[in-house]
Parts: sequence; C-alpha cells; structure tokens
Amino acid sequence: MQIINPHFIFTPDKILSDLAVAYDEKIEKIAPLSELETIYPDAKVTQLQENSLLMPGLINAHVHLEFSANKTELSYGDFINWLYSVIENREKLITGCEKECMQKAVDSMLNSGITTFGAISSHGMDLDVCADAAQNVVYFNELIGSQAVMADALFGDFLSRLDSSKEIQREGFYPAVAIHSPYSVHPILIKKALQIVKNEKLKLTAHFMESAAEREWLDESQGDFKDFFSKLLSQNISITDAQEFLAAFDETPTLFTHVTKANTQEIQSLAKNKHTVIHCPISNRLLGNGALNIAQLNENRIPWICATDGLSSNYKLDLFEEMKIALFMHTNTPLLPLANQLIRSVTIDAADALGLNTGAIAEGKNADMLVLDLESAPSEELAIHLILHRYNISKIFINGKTIKG
Repeated sequence: MQIINPHFIFTPDKILSDLAVAYDEKIEKIAPLSELETIYPDAKVTQLQENSLLMPGLINAHVHLEFSANKTELSYGDFINWLYSVIENREKLITGCEKECMQKAVDSMLNSGITTFGAISSHGMDLDVCADAAQNVVYFNELIGSQAVMADALFGDFLSRLDSSKEIQREGFYPAVAIHSPYSVHPILIKKALQIVKNEKLKLTAHFMESAAEREWLDESQGDFKDFFSKLLSQNISITDAQEFLAAFDETPTLFTHVTKANTQEIQSLAKNKHTVIHCPISNRLLGNGALNIAQLNENRIPWICATDGLSSNYKLDLFEEMKIALFMHTNTPLLPLANQLIRSVTIDAADALGLNTGAIAEGKNADMLVLDLESAPSEELAIHLILHRYNISKIFINGKTIKG
C-alpha cells in the first residue's frame, strides 16, 4: 500500500483538495492524509509539491502503430488521394516500421500521459511491442477483405492473429476485434467475426462513414470509390450498404470511428444500439473529411470519445494536442462544457466504452494516474487550461506501478 498526497485531485465532476489517495493496484481510499496514515500505518507516503494535480491517466482508444514510419510520405487534404498514397507507399511504410519504430510511438504516447491505448492491428506486426508496453492495451485484431473468393484465406489470417493475441498473458492486455469498414469487409466475414465477439465477449470497433467517397459508394455504388474498386479489385458495386452494415451490429455495442458523414437514420441506429463514436479531429481534417457533428451526438445521447488515429493521418500521438484541435474545431460549442467533455472523453468515458476499470480517481478504480505540475491553484476552468497549456507530467502510475517519477 502507498499513499500519495497531492494538493488537488481532478475527478470527473469536481476538483478536490486537502485529500490524499491510498493505493496499490487499485485506489483503495481517498481521505485526509492523517486518516489514511492511521488506517495504513506501514504505507509509504509521497508528498507532492505545491499546486500538484492528480488526475487519471489518458486513454487513446484508436491508434494504428504499424504505419508509424510515416512523416512526409503520404498525401493529405483529400481522402481518396491519401488512400492511393497509402497503397503506393504501403510496403515502404510497413517494412520501414520495425519494432524500434513502433516502440518509439508507444513511448511517445506514454510521455504525453497515455496510460491505456487501443491498438488497431492490421498485420500483427505490433503484437510484441503491445505485449511489452508499459500501458494497458486493448489489442484490436483487424479484419479486412471485400472479395468473397478470398474470404476463407482472409478469415484464416484474422483468426491466426487473434489466437496469437490471446496467448499474451499479462496484466492490462485485452485481445479484441476490429472490422475495418463497410466498404472493405464482406458481410459474410463480418457475420463470422461478430459471432466470435459475442461468444467470447470481446470488445469491438469499426471505421464507419469517414468520407464523402464512402457515403456515395455505399448509397449508390458511385463516386471516387467506383474508380478505386474497379481498378484495384475489379469490383463495380458495393458489397453492402450502410444500413445493412449497421444492422449486423445490433445489440453488440461497438466503438465506431469517425462517423463524420452519417445521416439521421444512422445516428438513430447508433443511439438505439448503445454504440460509441470515436472522434479523431486531426485525422478528419488532414484527410478532408470535415468535422464530427458532436452536437447531434449529444442530442441523441450517443457517447463519444477522442482519439489520435495513427501517424498515417496525424503528426503526433498526443491526446492533449488532439483535444486542443477539437476545442478550436467545434466553434459553435460552448468552450467550458466542450473542454470538460473532452477531458471525460479521454478518461472515464473512454474507459467505459472499452469496458475497463480505470479512467477516474475514485475508490475501486485501477490506479492509472498522472501528476501534473500546475503553476497556480486550479479554477473551475481547469479543463480548458489543461488542454491549452500542456503542464509538465512529473509522475505516471499504471496499475499502481510507478512508470515515471
């Protein structure tokens, strides 16, 4: 048992002061220091400096590590141009990002306060790095493949990668499943994968309605994707439509990423089935996909969380930076409520979406914690200041273990 005594504690609903935290792997009790010292007389006490803030570790629910070698290779500004550039540079990026490259990305997330991340793994190349990461990892094995003739081979590869991830036995590592998107995964494969998800109670994620090209292709088998699929896959019509795709996920709560082009009917479907939306503002801007309508999500009580996506469509894996961009992107949303919701979106709301016992400084939660060095006592606008000013992170704890400081 250990006790940490900060000047302030940031909880989901308020700022606490004059309280300390007793913890081992979990937060056992929050009370005045004198009370905790009486209850746990043998505990080591860490006294923090003036204006120190204890807050939950950040959760990045959606990141692609396998493309972390990208810096200037890919084309930005338009989704289809970006996609062609990914295909053109795919081999170079994959072979150019070996373990050291992906480890650098994982370390950068840790240094920016990310204590849990969701890795979307297309090839399984990142498995060893994720298995050895200091952070908690939800490891989403991605299923992709729109051609029926290749279905068995593609599903076999997916199962092999999923089985490999299940062999990882360490605290804070959770095998999971990702469906790439409605345009890139055959409905037969989706049905088979979802049966595994239900049987084994795995977490599930998918990309959905990221671009105007996807919207047009799923609705009419027209638009920029028509030329793309015709040239590369000899495919002239979409394998599904948006409603058929979403219907497959009925009663299976899923984390849907992007959702910038969803229509009213699809939003209602997301709400009815208690799905969560993952918002990646920098990726959406760089690929020309517009801004997520968070007001519409809030009106429909659809939970949304903020994430970085991968370095194929971002310049850093930093949730404070991501939240800052979101703060300026959503100009019609009142500032303080948005800032508060953004902080929740990368802590307690992200934990709830991933089914993890973390994301808050609260008794019974896992001791995933950050210590930030503020310059003065916090005000009610703390969430805004945390996002804008990037205070020094002097200590990091994951499952009660000191990772930094």
